[in-house]
Amino acid sequence: MTPVTDLTDVPTASAGTALPGPGDRPGETVTIAETAPAEQVSGPAVRRVLAAFEALDAAGHPEVWTHVRPVADVVAEAAEVDARVAAGERLPLAGAVFGVKDNIDVAGLPTTAAHPAYARVPARSASVVAQLVGAGALVLGKTNLDQFATGLTGSRSPYGVVRSAVVPERVSGGSSSGSAVAVGLGIVDFALGTDTAGSGRVPAAFNGLVGIKPTLGLVPKDGVVPACESFDCVTVLAPTLGAARTVLAHMTATSPLDPSSRSWPAGTRLAAPQAARVAVPRDEDLVLLSAESRARFDEARERLETTGATTAPIDLTPFLRAASLLYDGGLVAERYAAYGEFLAGHPEHADPTVARIAAAAGEVTAAEYLAAQSALAAYRLEAMALLEGFDALLAPTAPEHPTVAAVAADPLGTNARLGTYTNFVNLFDMAGVAVPAGEADGGLFGVSLLVRAFDDQVALDLAERMLAVGSGAPESAATGSAATAPGTPSTPYPTTGTSVVVFGAHLTGEPLNGDLVALGARYVGPVETAPDYRMHALATTPAKPLLAAVAPGTGTRLAGEEWLLTPHGLGQLLTTIPRPLALGAVTLDDGREVVGFVGSLPATGDAAPDVSHHGGWRAYRASLA
Repeated sequence: MTPVTDLTDVPTASAGTALPGPGDRPGETVTIAETAPAEQVSGPAVRRVLAAFEALDAAGHPEVWTHVRPVADVVAEAAEVDARVAAGERLPLAGAVFGVKDNIDVAGLPTTAAHPAYARVPARSASVVAQLVGAGALVLGKTNLDQFATGLTGSRSPYGVVRSAVVPERVSGGSSSGSAVAVGLGIVDFALGTDTAGSGRVPAAFNGLVGIKPTLGLVPKDGVVPACESFDCVTVLAPTLGAARTVLAHMTATSPLDPSSRSWPAGTRLAAPQAARVAVPRDEDLVLLSAESRARFDEARERLETTGATTAPIDLTPFLRAASLLYDGGLVAERYAAYGEFLAGHPEHADPTVARIAAAAGEVTAAEYLAAQSALAAYRLEAMALLEGFDALLAPTAPEHPTVAAVAADPLGTNARLGTYTNFVNLFDMAGVAVPAGEADGGLFGVSLLVRAFDDQVALDLAERMLAVGSGAPESAATGSAATAPGTPSTPYPTTGTSVVVFGAHLTGEPLNGDLVALGARYVGPVETAPDYRMHALATTPAKPLLAAVAPGTGTRLAGEEWLLTPHGLGQLLTTIPRPLALGAVTLDDGREVVGFVGSLPATGDAAPDVSHHGGWRAYRASLA
């Protein structure tokens, strides 16, 4: 089955198709006719659910799931979604089918964390699941994982080694292994994973997917079995960046049940600059890459440069030293705190490697843990200093894509190599977007754009631009601006934007546009005023127009641009505006009233000629040339 790449692309299934039945694992088959009344097999959500079960049955990857919901239950929920949409209710994820990593609670389904003895059936869903279901998405089942989310291979589970959806003789990546493969096989439209050391990004690389690891705290993690609680977060895996971004928006919220929840800060940037500066590892920091993997990485860097970004190498030493603290240093004590006592008391079904890690973690002293925290703080200070002046860091997601046999032969060594470029990200409170970057050495290769906390949209923009190179995507309306990239939605991931319209020196390509860019503003598109304004040219340096409201019937429509700014950015912009200009309400030709640059006619005097007949500032300036 072709993977669904758009949340509105819903395939259909015919009645009578053999489907996996209820139970803890897929296996028993039933038919659509037996589980869904004929009148239910009609709406798009129901058809999408039936297609998901059809794909699950045909996939031949039973190790992907720890629990699949009964067909009838999911079909009934889908029919309810179809009815609500038909009644006029807005459900932005209506009919999208998703899988949930089995360390995240779904009400009424067992949570095992890939250890059967740990199984419990929660009465309530994790907040992140409830939010997605509230938006119309439908849970298909729980997905396999490296036990207690400890591993990057997808091979540490009593439910079976999870193989890549694309290259079955190779591992899927972990620990969000089942979630990634369920998406890669086209069974679900997206899936939830978790990420502590790369668990939401390595599986994306090994299955040709997009994996978004948001800033810690933006997505609530109540109802999530901890792995290393200080650094855990919930992630999304999807076939495309657009789909992943859409889902992420509905995952993000503060929760009173999660004391680590965080809101967007006042100075959040809403866009990546067009001339972004991106750090890359030095040659000596990429020695783990084969010649083919290195070629794929260099191609990704060149695609990014094609979009207008510049790249420069930095020393990854503090990043890599910090990464070692997660398993080889005192920070591993958090693994023992999360599940060490349980594994010690339940050795049955324990993965031997996970059990060894937990047992060793139990030997860490409080002094060693505090020393590791101090070392981490020093490494982070050094690393952030190296990133000063850069908008992001481009790194390989993983240095290699190992075979199942190679992991079995060296489970600890292989896992350690896979975390080389991922382990430090959560330790440094960074966010990241992992995207596919081609094939290497018979497997898949991916790269990640890593950014400081709350610069999530910067990573999303840069990833979108890089993926658009060579894809035939249309150019952005903000040609040459530091705004959105081709194909990037004008609404940013942070929902903190305030519309501001500009008409002169702040327009794209004009002298003061850089002031908007520096404030993290995001281009939305061209606009026109209602026909109730006049434009006057001020004798300033640089030249600026004054937009003045006039009596109905005496004005004209004037061209401008709409941008988004955070309230903090808007306040900073206000301090830069000289008299006689000010920020005030401007009515647009679509009837909206937004903030814009305006002024008062009496204050202009005779030195501000009326240039309204040109229809806008650019046309007036062109007439002077």
